[in-house]
Amino acid sequence: MNQLKFESNPGKQTALAIACIVIGGILAWGFRDFDGSGLTNSLAGFLLGLLLLGIGAAAFSARGKQTIEIDPRLRRIVVVDETTLHTRKRVIPFADIVGTHIGYLGRTSNHVRFYSIILELANGETFPLFAPGRFYEGGSDRGTIESRRQHLDALLQQTRA
Repeated sequence: MNQLKFESNPGKQTALAIACIVIGGILAWGFRDFDGSGLTNSLAGFLLGLLLLGIGAAAFSARGKQTIEIDPRLRRIVVVDETTLHTRKRVIPFADIVGTHIGYLGRTSNHVRFYSIILELANGETFPLFAPGRFYEGGSDRGTIESRRQHLDALLQQTRA
């Protein structure tokens, strides 16, 4: 069996962070002249701008690339998170995985959904693969993620047999 490798898209993460910073800056600048007479629309616009600026700055500093390697020969999954500040590596042996299911983030009503594979580990912990916000190819298509989950389940079954 061949090793499978998936990489997130840090360019989309960066674009989203910059969009939050720009929109937040525009709102904060545009509503900076609130009169201070209590809660007004101008104050709400200013605070929303500051919130978006903060979220954008945090997202910009935390952006990075995640790589998932599924190695059937060594019977493990390796997840490497590379950010500007650090690199984290997590190795999950197939023997530690007791189940998988599909997780999602978003709503059907606004037609935005991101799917992930949730690993259920023997110690009771859950770990998401293809986590929302990492912008993996096919992450917004349930069929793609379900196909990956079924493939992973087949690999897990082969190693247990």
